[in-house]
Amino acid sequence: MGRRMLTGLAVVLAAGCCLGGSAAFAQTAAAQAADPPSATTRAVNEAARAAAPFQDRRDYDFAARGFVATRKDPLIRAADGRVVWDLNTFSFVDGPAPDTVNPSLWRHAQVLSRAGLFKVSDRIWQVRGFDIANVTFVKGDKGWIVIDPLTADETARAAYDLVTEQLGKRPVSAIIYTHSHIDHFGGADGILPFAVPGVPILAPQGFTEAAVGENVIAGPAMARRAIYQFGLTQPKGPTGSMGSGIGMAVAPGTQGLVPPNREIAKTGTEIVLDGVKLRFQVTPGTEAPAEMNIGFPDWKVADLAENANVTQHNILTPRGAVVRNAKAWAQGLTEAIDFFAGAEVMITSHGWPRFGAAEITDFLGKHRDAYAYLHDQTVRLMNQGLTGDEIAAKLMLPKALQQEWYDRPYYGSLSFNARAVYQFYMGWYDGNPVHLAPLPPEEGGRRYVEALGGAARVRQLAQAAYDKGDYAWAAELLNRAVFADAGDTAARDLLARCYQQLAWQSENSLWRNMYLTGASELRGAQPPAASAISPGIAGSLTPDQLFDVLSVRFVAEKAGDAKLRLAFVFPDRNAQVTVTVANGVLIHRPGVIGAPDATLTIKYADLVAALLRGQPLAPKIASGEARIEGQPAAFAQLVSWIDKPAPPFAIVTP
Repeated sequence: MGRRMLTGLAVVLAAGCCLGGSAAFAQTAAAQAADPPSATTRAVNEAARAAAPFQDRRDYDFAARGFVATRKDPLIRAADGRVVWDLNTFSFVDGPAPDTVNPSLWRHAQVLSRAGLFKVSDRIWQVRGFDIANVTFVKGDKGWIVIDPLTADETARAAYDLVTEQLGKRPVSAIIYTHSHIDHFGGADGILPFAVPGVPILAPQGFTEAAVGENVIAGPAMARRAIYQFGLTQPKGPTGSMGSGIGMAVAPGTQGLVPPNREIAKTGTEIVLDGVKLRFQVTPGTEAPAEMNIGFPDWKVADLAENANVTQHNILTPRGAVVRNAKAWAQGLTEAIDFFAGAEVMITSHGWPRFGAAEITDFLGKHRDAYAYLHDQTVRLMNQGLTGDEIAAKLMLPKALQQEWYDRPYYGSLSFNARAVYQFYMGWYDGNPVHLAPLPPEEGGRRYVEALGGAARVRQLAQAAYDKGDYAWAAELLNRAVFADAGDTAARDLLARCYQQLAWQSENSLWRNMYLTGASELRGAQPPAASAISPGIAGSLTPDQLFDVLSVRFVAEKAGDAKLRLAFVFPDRNAQVTVTVANGVLIHRPGVIGAPDATLTIKYADLVAALLRGQPLAPKIASGEARIEGQPAAFAQLVSWIDKPAPPFAIVTP
């Protein structure tokens, strides 16, 4: 789903910002009806209809095959009655595409929005459409082996209940996480009450570190951008969000992390769980830093996790992440072709299965070829002197790959991914010295507007471009105008109209979401505030990770030239940490080092709650549950230097 999902997306979802009925939602809904699709947008979408292989309807068959049943009540609720999921949200995706949706994206949503319990093989079922991901139930000798228990406890529990209703009551005999993204483990607590004592929980090597550590540092910034990427404030509908490419939406329920008790380290590892033989392919550094595929050799079934998808995936997610290795991704799929040779059924963590050995081999080969082509041709053009932007504008997949629905850009796009490959090797700098120290957006905006003859002239040029259907150039001009003067309502409105038309043309669901979110915020919609990290996730941080968070929230200007040394003692963890402040930097090391100004002895969970969730520490000290030795003011001093993240910060305005 994306590399740094845990605290970024989890924080956003904890705020409940996906739910309708809010002022922001209502404002957005009104804004989306402000403009009809232009003649240019209609022409772009008609050209898309003519270019795409709509005669190929295999996906409709694959997605419908094996359907058993779905929930009678379409609403999945949290304990407090809040709606976490509505199975009918995308029921509007029927018939031909309207002018406000790229017909290829409309078709994709039709196939992707199927929801319910599906029989994949004699021993394997999936619940799809209850979250952005799929959860798989494998029938063992005594219970269910559950693979990837979704994002939220509520949707995972609803999936288990549906399986129980249709297939009979059985315990959970094992849990498997295919990789380290929250939509594949966040709902484990929803099924854990039905698990056998000491239930084995399997994950690829490095899972816990990746699941927690990668998401800590930049979580708040990613959370803000996730609102754009997933269209979390957008209404679902023909003028609003059309889903998220690999799934229709992310369930804003209760997330946690149940750590694995066994890790799979090597490709070829074979184990037997509840009488079921499993064979693993370990693929670190592909779609996730810790990821694995699973084979069921006795049944000729392969689970490709998120290495294979029903759409082109992201090498770099728009919400921000570490750039993935497109070459390693392609190589992993090459290995998978041989590793799972002979498989008659292939399932994945998103989307729908594929059936037939020849179909699966062809799919894996052409899906691999898309990533290999992306990587190799981007690097070739890079070595000819083209920049990332130039490569992105030039690169196109070969026609044979363009004609495969699973290589089309519903989630990841060739344009964005080409720039990501360039960044992977070369960084953001394109070699042109003018870009060594670019002007900040506001200053640059003012100077550009002045150079072009003032705001009125810029709006005039932009309007002429808009009238011609040249929305990208109009948006470039208007973005300068808005950053030159955030109060220029005419520029803001016209820029919003540009974004809206670009959204309605987009084949990529994430781009559509981002354009629409930008449009609604330009028109005054207020983004939701992010909440604190949930207890289940915050409690999974190691002391190193906790103090890493503090180090990037440390305000050097407040500390000035101050020096400070604090020791933290965690009796329940048998751990000690020393924090020093000097030269505007917070450094932490294990153990008690030197002579601290103060020593705080406290349960680790209580310190996490105080620092990350804002729970007062004074009652713990008053009760004797925690104690401070040395200078009590030293700890308070440190806390006063710690900044709080400031989402929702502005993105499309200064």
